[in-house]
Amino acid sequence: MTKAERPIGLFDSGIGGTSIWQEIHALLPHEHCLYLADSRYAPYGEKSPEEIIKLSVKNTEYLLEQGCKIIVVACNTATTNAISYLRGNYDVPFIGIEPAIRPAALNTRNKTIGILATQGTLNSTLFHDATQSLARDIKVVEVVGKGLVPLIESGAVTSKETRLLLKEHLAPMTEAQIDYLVLGCSHYPYLIPLIRELISPEIVIIDSGEAVARQTKAVLSRNNLLNTAKDAPDLKFLINAAPDALRSILHAHGGRITISEVDF
Repeated sequence: MTKAERPIGLFDSGIGGTSIWQEIHALLPHEHCLYLADSRYAPYGEKSPEEIIKLSVKNTEYLLEQGCKIIVVACNTATTNAISYLRGNYDVPFIGIEPAIRPAALNTRNKTIGILATQGTLNSTLFHDATQSLARDIKVVEVVGKGLVPLIESGAVTSKETRLLLKEHLAPMTEAQIDYLVLGCSHYPYLIPLIRELISPEIVIIDSGEAVARQTKAVLSRNNLLNTAKDAPDLKFLINAAPDALRSILHAHGGRITISEVDF
């Protein structure tokens, strides 16, 4: 196996990062992928920076042991708290996922945007610096999406409980009359249909999936790591707790995917 034929590695604090994987797979359909769903330790957003770095190191080393050629940190909280450490300690390209503040700040008409994210992301230095530099003259309504990740991890995406909690979280933003809503957690794109029912159709929802996919392709190309083979890819998903929700989210991809419950 050549280096270019090795898999793309991805990890998240559970199943949410599959929203990022779907964008990468759509753009790079022949790339082999290995995804780690670290559901046993979800959510990362309520952990300390030191704990987040420790978990990110665990996942990174597992993916490197499996021969991954690039690692996508498909988790906003892990990116904002750990990616600098990872890049400084491992000789492999890393792709991070950060809240898409820039397009919201550049395009808002009423100078008011909302950001729904985990506590770990909102508290991070990386997020604070981005907000200060990109949204200096804009009102930013930050809301911690407490409780949403566990509901998504349990498969309760469309439940009444999720709807009520989401409505509560969105209320400060709609009251402030935001016109852009930035989703700052890779789990949250799975809530977009529900969010659409709860907010004005004029509010633009932004997540980072497509941008992460484009950046992944660019970095692979720059490092001569794009897989030029046209064979059907191996798409492997490993989870260390409660695999049913992962199977449910990925069911549309059928037999092309293997899902295994493993200890990592």
